[in-house]
Amino acid sequence: MYATPLDLPDFEEEVVTEAHVRYMEPRGLGGRAALITLDNGYDHTKPSSFGPGGLKALWRALDEVEAAEDVKLVAVTGKPFIFLAGADIKLMPSLESREQGLALAQAGHALYKRLRSSAVPTFAFVNGTALGGGFELALHCHYRTVSSTAMGLGLPEVSIGLIPGWGGSQILPNLIGIEKAAQVVVGNPLNQNKMLRGTDLVPLGIADAQFDAADFIEESLEWAVKVATGELTVERPEVDREAWPQVIAGVRHLVNEKVHNASAAAVRAVDLLELAQTASFEEGSLAEDEALADLEAGPQFQASIYAFNLVRALGKRPEGAPSPGLAKDVGKVGVVGAGLMAGQIALMFARRLEVPVVMTDLDAERAERGLAYVRSEIDKLASKGRVSKLKAAKLRALVSASADKSVYADCDLVIEAVFEELKVKQAVFAEVESIISPECLLVTNTSGLSITAMGSQLKHPERLVGMHFFNPVAVMPLVEVIATEKTDDETLATAYAVAKKLKKTAVGSADRPAFIVNRLLGRMLAEVTGVVDAGTPIETADVALDELGLPMRPFALLELVGLQVSWHLCQHLNEDLGPRFPASENLRRLAEADFPVFDASAKGRGKLTDEAKALVELGNQPASAEEVKQRVLRGLAEEVRLMLDEGVVPSPKQVDLAMIMGAGFPFWLGGLTPYLDRAGISTEVSGKPFGAHG
Repeated sequence: MYATPLDLPDFEEEVVTEAHVRYMEPRGLGGRAALITLDNGYDHTKPSSFGPGGLKALWRALDEVEAAEDVKLVAVTGKPFIFLAGADIKLMPSLESREQGLALAQAGHALYKRLRSSAVPTFAFVNGTALGGGFELALHCHYRTVSSTAMGLGLPEVSIGLIPGWGGSQILPNLIGIEKAAQVVVGNPLNQNKMLRGTDLVPLGIADAQFDAADFIEESLEWAVKVATGELTVERPEVDREAWPQVIAGVRHLVNEKVHNASAAAVRAVDLLELAQTASFEEGSLAEDEALADLEAGPQFQASIYAFNLVRALGKRPEGAPSPGLAKDVGKVGVVGAGLMAGQIALMFARRLEVPVVMTDLDAERAERGLAYVRSEIDKLASKGRVSKLKAAKLRALVSASADKSVYADCDLVIEAVFEELKVKQAVFAEVESIISPECLLVTNTSGLSITAMGSQLKHPERLVGMHFFNPVAVMPLVEVIATEKTDDETLATAYAVAKKLKKTAVGSADRPAFIVNRLLGRMLAEVTGVVDAGTPIETADVALDELGLPMRPFALLELVGLQVSWHLCQHLNEDLGPRFPASENLRRLAEADFPVFDASAKGRGKLTDEAKALVELGNQPASAEEVKQRVLRGLAEEVRLMLDEGVVPSPKQVDLAMIMGAGFPFWLGGLTPYLDRAGISTEVSGKPFGAHG
């Protein structure tokens, strides 16, 4: 028997999303329309969500509407820019038992069933962000409209250790087909939690109509009247039910490839999608309830809560950042270099800051080639509907290129993205400093070189700061902000302010070798290549970390970064940090090979060619996969402790945030340091836990 929202206990800390009912008599309906607006009383910066109080509010609103006379249609919408951001994750730790989690799942199903089974046509007017339970609310309505400017739409539950538990896993595949549904439910959450946009919903078959934001409610209501009166018929294609087994097999393969089945939520989500082919909706709902209750009480979701809160808190208010009021305005940006990384950075600055951006390179041909790349990327954005034609034209006009660095004379910020060699960067800054104004900031995108050394020959090293962007720049959300001892507060505040405008999560680091993410990834790869050198077969070492569900196995990461770059980093870390980072002879051999090392037919999987395998020389001390895993984890625990002792970061939380946002460390592991604490490894290595999650 389902619990209803009225059976749930109240939580004092809940910000209740109210359900306000307004009645209208639109022309042509022949009766009244009930418009229910979900609103927690705050602006769009605090999205509406559902805890027990919010579920009860909508339940009572539906009671009122059902008791009202002459209601011909019911529509649900949200406050400006927000439809509903799903269940309130902050309240989940307050659930005291699996039974309470099960009751919450059942209550959501009981509430949404009223929209799904209503004798009066129900509509969702999706005016903005609709995530998780908010997205599922819309799915339960008979019809859906969406605003063309809506952002943040989807079912992200798998990314935080849950499943869509209020009908999403059962309705969506039977609405749009199993292939598209699997992408929304599993594929997108495992792809850096990719979100849908308003313009995606009609092509996918999720929404029935799309309207512009300016008159969205009015146009949606006018459209709903036509549907309710029979003037307009909504037709939806039949889904291909024969494709189900093949698609499910493919999704299971994806989960294995992406996270090596380490995510309990992803595995359960695929099971539910498979069930949706044959189960009745009631059977599927019961299965969702059980899965949600199991996962809410499980360790992966509990760990995810820490990661979720960490990203939300420190992602908005970076630890150690100076007062934002000290930041300078940036009205023009210079980019030294016109290669791939420089082009990505130039486009990002133009797109997010909407200021002129000028690139330079050694000669006009290189500069023009870089500019052509930027323009081609703008064309791709326009063709995919990511920017309007007008915005695309504006971006093309904002970005220019030259072989003459005098174009930096009126820049407010100049960032270098040239070859990763200290002397090259020193020469670049020496030349640029003689051109720029006294107020202009100098920024390096180095991934690990000493910024102090880089600025040692500058007249004004106080205006030099590091902003290390990760590749691909447009996708990776992290930027490491690195201050030297001479960087002044005004420069540092500007770097953080710029990062925020670029929509990046900024994490501060001291100027120590490889900073945060690359230092820890470097230690991981050093341990893996070290055991290979000692005698462990690559096939064993490469899968040793699978149970962590990291986005890439070690040799796939080496393939992505590039062996030459990896060997370069390995040498620097060995020189700067000593024998903890041994210079692997096998890595050197592979990096210096004059033939393709990785199998092109298995691109992105780090598979060596037979010719490359012949270069690898193994010692006589092989280790098991478990021994390799333990060695890597102990190495990471040691490195984090050393980084804290050196003052690279002020707290373990900064390490966790950097690894989540910069290395794809899974939410369901709850951050690197809590994971090492739970496994007892941090105490084993240094005698005490990190305690970031406490």
